[in-house]
Order: sequence, then structure tokens, then C-alpha cells
Amino acid sequence: MRTNRASGMRKAFAVLLVALAPTVYAAEEAAEEGHSDANWKSWHAENEVANLASLQRGARNFANYCSGCHSLKYVRYQRMATDIGIPTELLEKYLLPANAKATDYMMSPMPTKDAEGWFGKAPPDLSLIARSRGPDYVYQFLNTFYVDPTKQTGANNLRLEGTAMPHVLSDLEGLKRAVFKTEESKGEDGKVSTKKVFDHFEEVAPGKLSHEEYTTFVRDIVNFLDYAGEPAQVARRSLGVWVVLFLLVFTWLAWMLKKEYWKEVH
Repeated sequence: MRTNRASGMRKAFAVLLVALAPTVYAAEEAAEEGHSDANWKSWHAENEVANLASLQRGARNFANYCSGCHSLKYVRYQRMATDIGIPTELLEKYLLPANAKATDYMMSPMPTKDAEGWFGKAPPDLSLIARSRGPDYVYQFLNTFYVDPTKQTGANNLRLEGTAMPHVLSDLEGLKRAVFKTEESKGEDGKVSTKKVFDHFEEVAPGKLSHEEYTTFVRDIVNFLDYAGEPAQVARRSLGVWVVLFLLVFTWLAWMLKKEYWKEVH
């Protein structure tokens, strides 16, 4: 009886995690992060792939805002749902596209030719983006969009200058303008050169989420993409501890055996 009740509570909890809005980090955690604009290259995702609640929210966020253009061609819906604890009925109701099966890979419905016509090139598959560029890169990219009227999409990015991707999360984050300052430097030949250096962001229009809520929203997406790059990484790390312990014990036994064999040798 207790087992059935606990199982029901876990399923209900999983439903709430996917359906409800993302939780925000405590004020002291946000302060410790040192999220100053000029220091954006040092921003860290600080994601936890073992955090199932974050992964569930990240899967929801990816399905709502990313999957229309980007695919995860190495991840199946069913495997993803099993790994991060999403019940089948919730997967079918909220995450599976129309006419898709749970055994399908997470592919984008956008035709490649249409994507090339709209953006100049097809949006990349994101299965390995967190592994190839690192979680911090993705986190910084999603946090440094700014208004740029000179671009076709009306937006640019500090992490990837000239990106063809529009700021799809602008309704959540809001719009901001990048303020640059000019710095002078003298070369070896004595000539003075100037360069434009980013200084800070200025808010143009507020979004639906506060700054803390938005960074949490992004962190959950990054966490999910980190998981997608290697779904078995949590199990691998857990197993790795036991492998190292086994090797240490085996090394001790081998040393004891060697000592026994060679004790009569002078």
C-alpha cells in the first residue's frame, strides 16, 4: 500500500514539475553568481545533470521554444522520458509532436530548404552542442542577445557575433540594448588604435520573467542539452567511483601477492 502511494506521489510530483513555471534561485545564490554585464565571459551555467526537476523543466522549455527549429537527432523521446522521470501520459500530452511516436528521435519539423531561405542556413542539431562548446558557452549565448537594427532578425549576440538566430526568448527576457565604449591602445610601432568594447546592457522593454527567473529558465535548458549530449553520464560517473575503488583494492592485493612471491628472493 505504501509503495503504491509513494509511486503515485512521485508521478504527481513529476506532473507538477513539467506543468508549472520554473522555480527561481534564492537571492543569495544569484548574488554569489556575480552576474555583472561586463563580466559576461565568466558566467557559468552551474547546471546539475543529476537534478531531475531541472531536466524536466529543461525538456519542457526545449519542446516549447527550441524544437521548432532545432533537433536532437541522437535522443529518442522514450529514452529521454525514462531517464528524467516523465510519465508516458505526460510525454504524449505535452512533449510529443503530432503524429510522432515515443520511439522516434527528437527531430525538428522545419524543412531544411525553408530554414535556409529564412535564416540563410539551417539551424544546427543540438545533440552535442553542450559537449562540443561546453555548457557555459550555451548559457552565455542565451543570455547575451541584444537589439541590433542592422541585422535581419533585429538581434545580435555577444557570444556569437552576427548570429542568424533570432532572439526567440525575447518575450521572456525582454529586450535590451548593448552599450559599448571605445578603448585606445598603443602598438609596438607607436600608433594608437581604438576598439569597441562592450560595457553593459540597457533595458529597452521588460519581459514576462524577472532576471532571476530568466537565468533559471536558461539554466534548465542548458542542463537538458548537457544531458542530451551524453544521457548515460550520471550512471557513468557513479560507476566510475566503484571502478576506481576496485582498482585501488586490486592494486593493494597485487602488491601483497608480489610481496609474498618475492619474500624468499635476496
